[in-house]
Amino acid sequence: MSIFEGSAVALITPFTQNGINFDALKHLLDFQLDNGTDALVICGTTGEPATMSTEEKHRVIEFSIDHVHGRKPVIVGTGSNNTASVLQESKYAQGVGADALLIVTPYYNKCSQNGLIKHFYTIADAVDLPIIIYNVPSRTGVNITPTTLAKLAEHPNLQAIKEASGNISQIAEMARLVNGKMDIYSGNDDQIVPILSLGGKGVISVLANIEPKIAHMICSYYLTGEIKKACELQLAYNPLNAALFSDVNPIPVKTALNMMGFNAGPLRLPLCEMSPQAEESLRKILESYALI
Repeated sequence: MSIFEGSAVALITPFTQNGINFDALKHLLDFQLDNGTDALVICGTTGEPATMSTEEKHRVIEFSIDHVHGRKPVIVGTGSNNTASVLQESKYAQGVGADALLIVTPYYNKCSQNGLIKHFYTIADAVDLPIIIYNVPSRTGVNITPTTLAKLAEHPNLQAIKEASGNISQIAEMARLVNGKMDIYSGNDDQIVPILSLGGKGVISVLANIEPKIAHMICSYYLTGEIKKACELQLAYNPLNAALFSDVNPIPVKTALNMMGFNAGPLRLPLCEMSPQAEESLRKILESYALI
């Protein structure tokens, strides 16, 4: 049984100048729950966990799980480049009621394929939650190969992959080799339909922060056989997807949410504001989709 089918939002974390804005976080969670999101990812890359203290991450995770209260699956990002740290955070997330884990490949250490297998097996052996592996080589410097994924798919707790390599040929080979033993989710909003066409189950979406209904409907149309409608929505929203990645994620999406009145708050260094010209371009795109 899949962890979810459809669209899971990779939720931003709303900051104040010196902490977390929990009123704004509640508003964002309610916006998602009211608008068709199929699952919520807390403290994934879009949530800026690399700039948060352990205490802050724990408070955000616990608040989100408590507020969602079982209405949708809550998936917690616990990835790091340190296997021992991932183990500790994964056990914590399990203890506070997470439904699944999202674990990125170890970054900076740049381990071998055998190291990836040992890393994920060590974590999967230690917890009783389903795990979504996150492959995003543009950020980590490490790519999971299809043959490595086939080996990872043999572990019962390694149930899915968020694939953000952008390499459709690689993803097709992954789908062939795992042969239904592991679910595949798109990690790129402009490739939802292509990955669904290879047997994917949905997307872990940045777009869903501002357009949860659209991200959900692209998946829902496809999964219920209305392929043409799914394709039409995918293509119609690709200009917005491009705008949301016109700077380093989550800079544009957080800027967009602030423009839309969600009080997403500031970014944390080393992430910084968009240039005035880029911000104006983003504003025009949002206006063209009637979002502001």
